[in-house]
Order: sequence, then structure tokens, then C-alpha cells
Amino acid sequence: MDEHLHLPDTNQLSILSATIMLAYALTPFVRLPETNLVLRLPFAVFEFTLSFNTIVSVLTALLAAVGTDWLLRSHPHREGASLWQHVLLPALTAWTIGVPLSTLTIGPQWWAVFAMGGVLLVLVFIAEYIVVDFQDSRHGLATIGLTALSFALYLILAIAARAGSLRLYLLLPLLVGPLALVCLRTLYLRAGSGWFLTWTFGISTVTGEVVIGLQYLPLSPLSYGLILTGLAYALTSVSGAIEEGRAWPNLLIEPALIMGFLCGLAIVVRV
Repeated sequence: MDEHLHLPDTNQLSILSATIMLAYALTPFVRLPETNLVLRLPFAVFEFTLSFNTIVSVLTALLAAVGTDWLLRSHPHREGASLWQHVLLPALTAWTIGVPLSTLTIGPQWWAVFAMGGVLLVLVFIAEYIVVDFQDSRHGLATIGLTALSFALYLILAIAARAGSLRLYLLLPLLVGPLALVCLRTLYLRAGSGWFLTWTFGISTVTGEVVIGLQYLPLSPLSYGLILTGLAYALTSVSGAIEEGRAWPNLLIEPALIMGFLCGLAIVVRV
């Protein structure tokens, strides 16, 4: 009996992961001038800084997306299914890795983040390969892992964005856009099929309003990230539980505990 315990080709996985991480490893040694882009509107003027780090992050995200498609096409149980939904999280992971790396100077911290990012990237590729096949005995575990990794990446992104002291018009799309992808992917994995655009729009809107409200509060980057991640996870978990048909008293327990823990930690930890 076929237990469906397949893993991605080692050579393909190594080439894809090494190429992405090599791009980040070489970035600190390349010095190119930054370009300031100015958008003048009748009611406001917006300034954007285009740096080499930004370009590398975008290109590595595209490479991760294309590479994931290339990696998953060799799955023996793909059965012609569309793979585009599986490229969202790897692309987000590759892009998110570049956010903290671009704000840190070369040193032990930079290399620690680099190593952790590489491990996360490989784990995401492997988990996405497993969840292609719903009959795989590790599908449930991979789904839990991908959900945890998604929100862990969002936490890292929120902390790095807050530490960068970005203006609100840059911070809002930076935190709301990736969250929408995380919600879409998480709800898809929980339901097994279907894209819950209404739930995603609602969760992103509420979280965006909280981002605006927290902008001028004296919160540390870690506390800021924990609050946003706790809220985003709770809303996503509740919406997923509703779609699964769970009873109201029960569906609120786990999201409330996780959100309470993270928000409590945000109050205690002042780093």
C-alpha cells in the first residue's frame, strides 16, 4: 500500500535554496546608490527610496515563486492540479528574509538571522511539497507547520517594519498585503479548497485599522509585532473555525488563548 510519503528532489531543493540565500549573502558586499522616487499628488507628496536591497528582495521572491513551481511539478501525485497557490508562502518567506537583513549590519546577529532564514525557507519548500497531496499521511502536520511559519514570518516582518520607523503610507501596505496572503493560504489549507476572499478582506481591514491606531503609541518593535500577530492569528483562526462549522463557545477558546498570551507577552517584554 502506497503511504504517500514523498519528499522533494534533494538536488532541486539544494539548488533553489542555495541560489536564494547566495543572493542575500552577496548583497552586503554590493554598494549601489539609492534612488529616491517622488509621487506628487494634489493633496500629498509621497517619497519612496529604492535601494539595491529592495530589488534583491523582490527578485528573490520571484525566484522562490518560480522555483517552487519547478520543484512541485515533479510530485508524483500532483495529478495536473494548479500549483499557483503553493508559491505564495515561499515567495513571502524569501521576501521577508530580506527585511531584517537589510536593517542589520554584518555581524553575529546578521548571520544568525541569515541562518534562521535559510532553515525556514527549506522547511517551507518541503512542507509545500507535502501538502500538494491530500492523501499524504503528513498532510495535517505540514499544514500546522505552514500556518505556524506563516505567522512567525509575519511577526518578523512586523518587528522589522516597526524598527525601521517607516512612515504610515509605507507601513500600511507592507503589513496588510503580506497578511492578506497569509490569511488566504491559511484558510485554504484548513478548508482543503476554496479561497475565502471575504474573510481575508475583513481580517486585513481590521488589522490595517489597528496598524493605524498603533502607529503613534510608544511601543517597542517586539511588543508591536506581538500585538499585531496575536490579533491576525485570532481573527484567522476564528474565521477558519466558523467555516468548519464549530460551535461558538468552542471556536473562541484557542484564538483567545493565543491572542491573550501574545498580547500579555507584549506587555511584559519591553525590548
